[in-house]
Amino acid sequence: MFTMPIPGISLGCDYNPEQWSPDVWREDVALMRRAGVDLVAVNIFGWSNLEPSPGRYHFDDLDEVVGLLHDNGIKVNLGTGTSSPPPWLSTLYPEILPAAADGTLRYPGGRQAWCPSSPVFRERAFALVEQVAQRYGEHPAVALWHVSNELGCHNALCYCEASADAFRNWLRERYRKIETLNEAWGTSFWSQRYGDWSEIQPPRLALSLRNPAQIVDFHRFSSDELLGYYRGETEILRRYSAAKVTTNFMVTAHIRNLDYWSWAPEMDVVANDHYLDHRLGDPVAELAFAADLTRGLAAGKPWMLMEQAAGAVNWQPHNLTKAPGEMIRNSLTHVARGADSLCFFQWRASAQGAEKFHSAMLPHAGTDTVAWREVLRLSETLDRIGEVAGTQVESDVALVFSWESWWSAEGEARPSQAVTYLDQVHKAHRALRELGVTVDVVAPGADLSEYKLVVVPCLYMVSDADAEKFEDYAAAGGSLLVTFFSGIVDERDRVRLGGYPGAFKNVLGVHGEEFAPMLPGHQVQLSNGATGTLWTERLRTTTAETIATYSDGPLPGVPAITRNVLGEGTAWYVATELDPRGLRELVRNAVTEAGVTPAGPESNGDLEVVRRSGDGRSYLFVVNHGTTPVAIEAGHDLVTGVPITEVAAGGVAVIKEERK
Repeated sequence: MFTMPIPGISLGCDYNPEQWSPDVWREDVALMRRAGVDLVAVNIFGWSNLEPSPGRYHFDDLDEVVGLLHDNGIKVNLGTGTSSPPPWLSTLYPEILPAAADGTLRYPGGRQAWCPSSPVFRERAFALVEQVAQRYGEHPAVALWHVSNELGCHNALCYCEASADAFRNWLRERYRKIETLNEAWGTSFWSQRYGDWSEIQPPRLALSLRNPAQIVDFHRFSSDELLGYYRGETEILRRYSAAKVTTNFMVTAHIRNLDYWSWAPEMDVVANDHYLDHRLGDPVAELAFAADLTRGLAAGKPWMLMEQAAGAVNWQPHNLTKAPGEMIRNSLTHVARGADSLCFFQWRASAQGAEKFHSAMLPHAGTDTVAWREVLRLSETLDRIGEVAGTQVESDVALVFSWESWWSAEGEARPSQAVTYLDQVHKAHRALRELGVTVDVVAPGADLSEYKLVVVPCLYMVSDADAEKFEDYAAAGGSLLVTFFSGIVDERDRVRLGGYPGAFKNVLGVHGEEFAPMLPGHQVQLSNGATGTLWTERLRTTTAETIATYSDGPLPGVPAITRNVLGEGTAWYVATELDPRGLRELVRNAVTEAGVTPAGPESNGDLEVVRRSGDGRSYLFVVNHGTTPVAIEAGHDLVTGVPITEVAAGGVAVIKEERK
């Protein structure tokens, strides 16, 4: 059985004691005990405190904080302290500073002012990790190691000369011969053919459009480069400690530079940071998708929410606080979707610095506050539902997600700038969620045999091997639903010739001649009553049946939705961006035909119903984001401790089910 660093459903936080005096440390630890905090992350940004000048280390303060937490029965998630270098490092070695795509340097004063490929930075950072690991590697308080922090949040793509050298080395390893690279990148175009590796540069800003295959490879390189850095720290930690090692992912709508499918197997525990993003139309729906994707990265095992906000963040244009009960609903949504640990940034709200207006478990106003009482209520709730820990989420529907398609589908030159990859993914996930269907998010190439339905939104880039798996899945009796702009290019970003949707023509039984995007704000009517926006295409069926055609617009009478029978299975294709109701109707048909049983009733997104089970146990999570009560089948609610028949407006319930 997979185990987390802390038993039960643990509560944790980031703590930055270097911002406070020792008397505040003692007050904070006493309040942490009162709040039921199990795990505290410290030394996340501690480098300048631990090494105030080159090679001179000072551990007295951290010793006291770790000891204080340990004496109070609180486990430590110990940061390596390397996430942001101290000023002396960039002063002595300015070559560690990262360069933006226009070639200009980015200077200290914020955080992550370092190049992932800098050998000087790695040498100094690894020296610090060695010191920290030697000192605390066997400390009984250390339950988890926290490598750096949000790797690649700001510095994932560096275009300096050190990065250029590392990029060339990565390309040599990948392609072996310069002729192979030329073929992969299509360098015959615009006279870009390379004669030697030394001629290759990172894809810095140019006067015109850049080579899209080069840009995708630079994304791959950048993700691998930071993963290599993570491995470097981890290797040191494992020499001195048996504690689990991880770093915090950023599975969220505005961070896209790391391919976490390649990172996840390196983690002892998969951990994610997630904040409600009010720049989106439906922040709660995005939260549910991010939680499902994080669970996918954890291969269905329990995972950690390493950071969330008790209230408002400080980095969006409009930083909305959370209404009473909202933080608990958000938290239980993460738990419902597989999180066995909930942690916050941060414990005590900062009085100074760039994040002084970011919310915390302990706000500026202290303990006589709604925010503090919400923290206490959440802690009590997690204690009551602790027996859920270790169970896994039930799902027989998969949604395929690809960071490589995200990078490549949003290239500089594409059929429509209005079509964005993540938006199409979110729309498909939202339709399933509103139908009460729980979704596993999986990588291209994943084993699909256990799923009744597989949804493939906008999978622009796909290899031959992965495309074959989709066809095999459908032929073996599975149900496949593919949306437009899928299967268009191979892994080199080379268009698959012979008609669209490229890799999926055979399984879908269609043949596309030409894309016909629409201007934003325009729409086309479909014969089944739905409407489409942004995209149409000149399409004909080969073996598929036509479910709906365009009634007007540029392509009247042309198929817009098709269904193909392949072997024992079926494959649906959607050649336009359907309106929300139209998409939900189509997905409902696919769900019903595939024999999928939703975990809960349909809703407008106000209701989350997810089942976790394992070892003979079963629990139904019901999170009511709406303004009216929701009736449920009578059951014993772990949250309230009594049998209930409805979940109040804005309420949560965890129903312990009797296994039949």
